[in-house]
Amino acid sequence: MKRTLWIGLLVCTTQLWAQSVIPGGTILPVRLNSSLNSRKVKAGQVITARVAQDVPLSAGAKIHAGAKVIGHVIDVRSGKPARVSIRFDTLLISGRRIPVTTNLRALASTMAVEEAQVPQTGPDRGTPENAWNTEQIGGEVVYRGGGPVAAGLRTVGEPVPNGVLVHVSGKPGTECQGEIEGSDRLQALWVFSSDACGAYGFADLAITHAGRSTPVGEVTLESEHGSVNVRAGSGMLLRVDGKTLTGSAQGAS
Repeated sequence: MKRTLWIGLLVCTTQLWAQSVIPGGTILPVRLNSSLNSRKVKAGQVITARVAQDVPLSAGAKIHAGAKVIGHVIDVRSGKPARVSIRFDTLLISGRRIPVTTNLRALASTMAVEEAQVPQTGPDRGTPENAWNTEQIGGEVVYRGGGPVAAGLRTVGEPVPNGVLVHVSGKPGTECQGEIEGSDRLQALWVFSSDACGAYGFADLAITHAGRSTPVGEVTLESEHGSVNVRAGSGMLLRVDGKTLTGSAQGAS
């Protein structure tokens, strides 16, 4: 009886912690540890990613870079179109497993991620890394060494170690939203622009279901002419749905 009560309290406390500390709409910039290849992965297979930069939360809290996000493969199809459906539903913080529901805002290849972290011009390559000017995935420019993150002449945020903090915006002609949940806060987008939306750096890959609508949290990637092939090291922007935090909490493994 006491053990059952303790487990119930742990689950309740962890879910309340997630809802109060991880605001709905929080974006998690992550880098995949696992490759997603429609010819190799299987339904039920565990997949993981790491948070790529510190993510600021409420009351001065943060999710530190390196925190693990855990998910699994829902469905795989190797025909035409090739398809892989996934779900990221657990955030591991300080040994605590936090159940979350996430959707996918943007996805970028390993090549696109690497290119966004080095200067595009020769002269910049001879300066210190903390003074580099780099181009984000989506086109915005990061002026390190005292400058802003800019979309043309408009400032959208500021550089920080290992990434950027910007005001998220919607992109005309896409379904990606700007800031939600009634707030307009700086968010951690790592190597992505404030309006980055969809897939970048892939010859034939589309996000056909981002997980915002039913089935909520389930993301489907499709390729019309080949296999779905998202390599480890690719980048993602996962957005936490604060209204649908689900599942059960577990102790550290």
